[in-house]
Amino acid sequence: MRQWVRSSLSGFLLTALSVTPLLAGQATTGNGAPSGPHYNLHIIGVDKGKTAAMTGSNRHTIFVALGSKNEALTTNIYLTQGPFEVCDGNGFDLAYDCDGNPINVAGSNKYGAVFQLPCDTATVTSTSTGTCPSGTSESYTIWAEALGTPGGSATITTCALDSTGTLICSTNNKILSRGNSKPTFSNVTTLLTTLTCTAGTTGCPCVSGTCSYEIFDNNFQQFLWQYDNMGLRNAEIRFYPQS
Repeated sequence: MRQWVRSSLSGFLLTALSVTPLLAGQATTGNGAPSGPHYNLHIIGVDKGKTAAMTGSNRHTIFVALGSKNEALTTNIYLTQGPFEVCDGNGFDLAYDCDGNPINVAGSNKYGAVFQLPCDTATVTSTSTGTCPSGTSESYTIWAEALGTPGGSATITTCALDSTGTLICSTNNKILSRGNSKPTFSNVTTLLTTLTCTAGTTGCPCVSGTCSYEIFDNNFQQFLWQYDNMGLRNAEIRFYPQS
């Protein structure tokens, strides 16, 4: 049985069998993901909403609405800046950050789950501002795969709320689809750590053309992942530190 131990670096998980530093291009045979230390997160789709408070624990799971192939159900996963941690694993009730405070934007408490992660210095140089705000920052890559019964899918889109609480979502997103073939990981780093929008779009601060913003960019009040689920029961997301 594989055992996991917590690293002293922002909650990254290390396998007991392998603690070799991650190398560029390094991959595990067969599943497409890099090998080495990583933080593991599962997004679980369920038929019925959870009622238990899922805050203040060491969990690595977030529960969201399941949906179906004919009807997508959306759950917001709010993002806060800090060491990797599931602050609130219940996507069906009020969202609380890792300090136990409700996610409140423009005077309104929000419903959804909450995940904490550092600003990603691996992608920040490609954004319009080119810098991380003060707070926890690390260099890492993100890899995702669809698990569970074949046939389901989900779309993850990086979004944000502007100063008025208006939602704006990136023009780029990731569709996770569980087909009949063996699940494999794909690199979703840029898609989940940046928001791309076009000037003139409501809520987009871009002056001209198309701009890309790092999550936690100060142009926005609150970042989130919009999880549109069409029957995907399990999505696995891994966060790998870069040297």
